[in-house]
Amino acid sequence: MKLLRIAAGLVGALMLAACAGDPSTGTGPKENTGTLVGALGGALIGSQIGGGPGERIAAGLAGAAIGGLLGNRIGAAMDDEDKKRAYVAQVDALERGPSGTPVAWRNPDSGRYGSVVPGPEYRSPAGGPCRQYTHTIYIDGRPQTARGAACRNPDGTWQPVS
Repeated sequence: MKLLRIAAGLVGALMLAACAGDPSTGTGPKENTGTLVGALGGALIGSQIGGGPGERIAAGLAGAAIGGLLGNRIGAAMDDEDKKRAYVAQVDALERGPSGTPVAWRNPDSGRYGSVVPGPEYRSPAGGPCRQYTHTIYIDGRPQTARGAACRNPDGTWQPVS
């Protein structure tokens, strides 16, 4: 029940963020809407990948964070299949990818493609494994790059960190 309240609060915060715009930075409704749509789409896709209920919730939250990152500038131009393939490649790169070696994905239907390059593993303050990564997505032949870091939870899911 507590997790449901946290998730509801997160969705509410994302909805409020989608309404805000800052003229000094240039972020406005389109970027914020992209973040919201990306986060919600990522949560939906992530929740379909996990095994049991706990794994589905954790994968949904991780998917929301990844989708929010991608959604701000990139995700608006991607369809659900693109996002699913990008998410699977990102998890694969974090879990098994050799440091510095790209893990590629491609959607033959949309023509979009990309790669995730994981960095070396390091330990979080809590002791779990973490990795930085660079995710490059090509939309209409133009690269869009997002950088981030994620740490593995005890249940095996990856949680993006700031």
